[in-house]
Amino acid sequence: MAAGIAKSRVPQRAAWIFLAPFALIVLVFVLYPLVQSTVLAFQQTYGPGTKTFVGTANFTSMMTDPVFWTAVRNTVVYTLGSLFIQLPLALLLAMALNSPKLRGRGVYRLIFFSPQLMGLVFVSILAGLMFEKRAGLINQTLQTLLGWAWTPPGLGSWLDLPWLESHVMATLILISLWMYVGFNMIYFLAALQSVDDTLLEAAEIDGAGPIGRFRHVILPAIRPVGSFVVMLSMIGSLQLFELPYVLLDGSGGPGNQGLTVVMYLYQSGFEVGDLGYASAIGWVLAIMLIGLALLQLWIVRRDEA
Repeated sequence: MAAGIAKSRVPQRAAWIFLAPFALIVLVFVLYPLVQSTVLAFQQTYGPGTKTFVGTANFTSMMTDPVFWTAVRNTVVYTLGSLFIQLPLALLLAMALNSPKLRGRGVYRLIFFSPQLMGLVFVSILAGLMFEKRAGLINQTLQTLLGWAWTPPGLGSWLDLPWLESHVMATLILISLWMYVGFNMIYFLAALQSVDDTLLEAAEIDGAGPIGRFRHVILPAIRPVGSFVVMLSMIGSLQLFELPYVLLDGSGGPGNQGLTVVMYLYQSGFEVGDLGYASAIGWVLAIMLIGLALLQLWIVRRDEA
């Protein structure tokens, strides 16, 4: 009897042994940082060794911090640009590349997806050179193509268009379009290829035009993937850091036009040295992300009901 019990415990011990490395990684790199950041959010730090308990002062200071709200506004504008410019373009590209009449579809898919093959830091450095005021490729091209017809108000030529001085957020959105439109296009393309052709044929026989087929057949079929892509874009946009940090040389740009919430968190924690205030910003951002995820889940379940 005892031998049978001992044998039954062997598989359990083996399971715990195999789970131990994963559990240790979660404990050290997930649970401990979460607990530590929660404690830090209620403290004020002066360097790595000096801490003072301040209660909710970090959160109340944040509510009246104009720089924090500037970062929130910039992040929201970038997120809206991702949702209402980037995703519709990705869907249009996916529908165009899903057409069997288009030749060389594989080549076009590779071209649009290829920006994902480059690192974001490299893209940021390259974009900084391209959007430079006078020697940049963007202004040089605009001057060649449009300079003879019309110049922006207040500028002598397109060469003087100050992308990184006066139009920082528009520049970030344009760079993100180039980076992520092809990435989101792949998701939409996979969803479009799963749409039942018989439903499209039936809708066409019933007299539905292209808009009607898209609205009543294609859109409901790709809605689960669309919800996933929307959530992925929102999370990625709210966590924007590398692109503006490298593009603007570690600052928020003129007037903090390119400052994001994660950039402000980094500046507060690692440049100013107040890890408590940075932890409070991080928890506010986490609550925003959790709230958006719950809202998205509620919307999806309501549509399915």
